[in-house]
This record gives sequence, structure tokens and C-alpha cells, in this order.
Amino acid sequence: MQALLDRTDLELLLAVRANGSLAATAAAAGVVPSVVTKKLAALEARLGFKLFQRTTRRVVATAEGEALCERATQLLQAFSQLEADLHEKRSEPSGVIRLAATFGFGRLWLGPALAEFQARHPRLQVQLQLTERLPNLAVEGYDGAVWLWSVHGQRASEWVSRRLARNQRVVVAAPQYLRERGLPQVPADLALHDCLIVRESDQRFDVWGLRRERDKTETRVRVQGPLSSNSGELVRDWCLAGRGIMLRSLWDIAPQLASGQLVRVLPGYAMWDADIHWLAPHRAQTPKRVRLLIDFLAERFRGEPWKLKGAAKASALRGSRPPP
Repeated sequence: MQALLDRTDLELLLAVRANGSLAATAAAAGVVPSVVTKKLAALEARLGFKLFQRTTRRVVATAEGEALCERATQLLQAFSQLEADLHEKRSEPSGVIRLAATFGFGRLWLGPALAEFQARHPRLQVQLQLTERLPNLAVEGYDGAVWLWSVHGQRASEWVSRRLARNQRVVVAAPQYLRERGLPQVPADLALHDCLIVRESDQRFDVWGLRRERDKTETRVRVQGPLSSNSGELVRDWCLAGRGIMLRSLWDIAPQLASGQLVRVLPGYAMWDADIHWLAPHRAQTPKRVRLLIDFLAERFRGEPWKLKGAAKASALRGSRPPP
């Protein structure tokens, strides 16, 4: 039993509608017009209704023909996507992946992970742009970004967001500073201390919103201090030198906490706004090479490796100390 429609029939329908005449369709296909005429007539005879109204100069789709063309467009797109998916599964991923990330996390954690990922897939090229401002990913041609916040509100539907790892910012200081100035007992005490403030684009982030882990209540405290910088690394160096108290991501200071160079201040409080996310503009289909990278990063960072690295460093330091 002959099928009413096949792929070539659908392609013929769309070609006739796009070209607007049988002669133009034949010319585009490199055949004589009678070939197109006979194929279209045979298709209409099988279906039992007219697909196009013909004049001497042009053809116009009937209501039935227009509905069939719309459905044909969907079917052919789905078929093409199926072919592409099957081809991807058979082939080693290749091409270029363009990413953006913040300087600190990008250098310390993302960079080494990307090097390992590229070694597993040698036909891929990975281009990482380190920046402190999230680029316009779609306009500037990025596949995505590894960023320290997600997208919320009305614009969330325009983005693909996936959390790669949990993270929190904690209040820390060097033991030297705490010996000299005392240990804050409640968040309000921070206003009496020298706090090291990170600023960006002349904005001072001097209000710290700390959530108590026990009951999830949040306290906001305005902090101050004589030293501030747009460089998080410099603020960390000041803190290690005993110049004040800072609020910093665990991924950045876990080794120093484990070794005792830094101490948690108000250990029952943290700022829960710095999880690691994959961000990308929403699109109908994500290339296989990008899907592989997202899954790789999710697996790499899922266990918060900065905590494990910090613990390992602390263990090594304890093992290197001479016995009392």
C-alpha cells in the first residue's frame, strides 16, 4: 500500500509555496516544468483535494494546502533535528566553545577544569573570557557563562540556568586581627570593626546581608573600614595580613580556613547568594559539545571541591609539623 505522503512530497509543497509558481520551482530544482506539474497533480490525486490554485503566472495555496504546508514545515524541521542528533551521537564533538567567567573563579577553578575537558575531547577548542561584567552573551557570540548568580524575575524565561555547585560567602578574619580587636558576637558588632569592602564601578558593597543558618532569619548590617578595593584578591591579602574582617566566598578561602590562616567570624551566619551557575541565552537546541561541557562541570563542581582541597591542605600542614 503506497503512503499518502513522503519526505519528497513535503519538500515539493514547501518549494512551490516559497517560489510562487511551478516554473520557478522547476528552475530551482533543475528540471523541466512538466515534472513539477505531474508530481503536484499526482499528490493532489492521492490526497483527494486541491493544494494550490493555479493561474498563468502564479500559484496560491488553498486553505487545505496552507495547513498542510505549515505541518510539513514542522515535520521537516523535526526530521532534520533527528538527523543532526543521530550524527552527533556517532561523531566526536568538534568546534569552538566560547565562555565567560569571573576572574577569580575562572582562574582558580574553571580554567583547570576546562583544560581537562578539552584533553578528553581533542577536536574541541575552548575560548574562555575572564571578566567582572556579564557580557551580552547572545549578541557577542558566547555559548554561555559560569557565573556566581542566576537570573530571576521576568527575564528568567529568556535564559537557561543550571546550578553547578552550592557556595556561600562567609565572614572571616586573621587570628592576629581578632587577638587585637576581639571577636564579634552578633552581626551588629561588625559595625564596630574595620571591615574590608570590595567595590565595583565606584559602588561600595558595604551592606552585608547575613542569614542565620539555624532558623534562616536574615540580618543586614552596614559595615565600614579604611580599606576597600575593586580587587577581591587584594582584599583577601589585606585580610590575611590582619588588616580587617572580610566577606568572601568559600571557594576562594577554604584552604586558608583549613590551615588556620583565617578564622570564621560569626560561624552561624553566611550570605547565601553566591552559588555557581551555568548561564546561557535560551535557544531551541543546545549543541552536543556544550551539553557535554555543562554535564562535565556539574559533575566536577557538585561536591564543592574547594572544601576537599582545603581539608587536604590542612591535613598536609598538620602532618608536616614537628611533634611537640
